[in-house]
Amino acid sequence: MPLVKTTLAPRGRTPVLRHRARHRDKLSVAAALTISPVRGHVGLHCRTYPGGYVDAEVYAWFLRECLLREVRGPVVLVQDNGQMHRGPAVRAVQLDHPRLALEQLPAYAPELNPTEGLWNRSKDKDLANFVPADVQELNDAVCDCLTEARHDQHRLRSFFTATPLSWRGTTLAR
Repeated sequence: MPLVKTTLAPRGRTPVLRHRARHRDKLSVAAALTISPVRGHVGLHCRTYPGGYVDAEVYAWFLRECLLREVRGPVVLVQDNGQMHRGPAVRAVQLDHPRLALEQLPAYAPELNPTEGLWNRSKDKDLANFVPADVQELNDAVCDCLTEARHDQHRLRSFFTATPLSWRGTTLAR
């Protein structure tokens, strides 16, 4: 379903967003924002799952095959308390990779999670009023949106600075 936002249409000519989405059509995304302690570079690591859900098994695969293969050295992962972030598969990844430390945010605190800023920006700004013909078109648009964000250091840093957490000790503030 398209996220409908206010537009600058002429008075009396409300735009109509026609869609053909079925009730179960969906796209799930797993993502992590990283800060390099050496260079201060902010990274975005993500994968999309057209028609799928991110459960603990998929999230464990994402950690192992995407995040830990792309990031060198110790990884401290601060994550929310969602179901997909817990379970035997995620614990197995942590046991197999001692350089991975998992830290939990409080049960419901999206304002503390920098990745929530990425989702809010993507949905509210980049993809607002977008009506895809199918899940594949939505996947392509989301991938383009995330690729654009990946190359924008200022935007990625803003997701960290928008949270009330102190990032002192990281090289984020330059």
